[in-house]
Amino acid sequence: MSQLSMRFAPAFLSLAIVCLASSVASAHCQVPCGIYSDQLRFEQMLEDEHTISKAQLQINELSGGEIDAQTVNQMGRWVSTKEEHATNIQNTIAAYFMAQRIKTDNPKYTEQLVAAHKVMVAAMKCKQSADPATAKSLEKSIFELYKAYEGKEPTFEHKH
Repeated sequence: MSQLSMRFAPAFLSLAIVCLASSVASAHCQVPCGIYSDQLRFEQMLEDEHTISKAQLQINELSGGEIDAQTVNQMGRWVSTKEEHATNIQNTIAAYFMAQRIKTDNPKYTEQLVAAHKVMVAAMKCKQSADPATAKSLEKSIFELYKAYEGKEPTFEHKH
């Protein structure tokens, strides 16, 4: 081993440990720990949808008045928030439901898969638009996934 490589070996080792630790931490939800709750995932998606709806309303309200630097800044922040929460929903569908919970041997597999896909598409449409109808469609698709997944009507205290 050269003197140069010996000098940088501890730094590379530290970097490797950090990378491994962070990949293990982010993969936590894909190990069979059993601590995650389907109900909580639905509630979080509905909270994200509610935030998207609020962001869309704020964007529309701000765009109707005088457009100054502060308004542009606030609209940008609302757009960013809307995007973040739509991405949260897409990640929940992909990493939790698609990767772990929707099983191919389930008789309702196709129904659940179609419903999950509708949520992903509805979240994408919320990213593309400030039209509040897209958030309403997202909410409806989350409820439809709940019905397909749980086999019963949703009973959430979710209002806006």
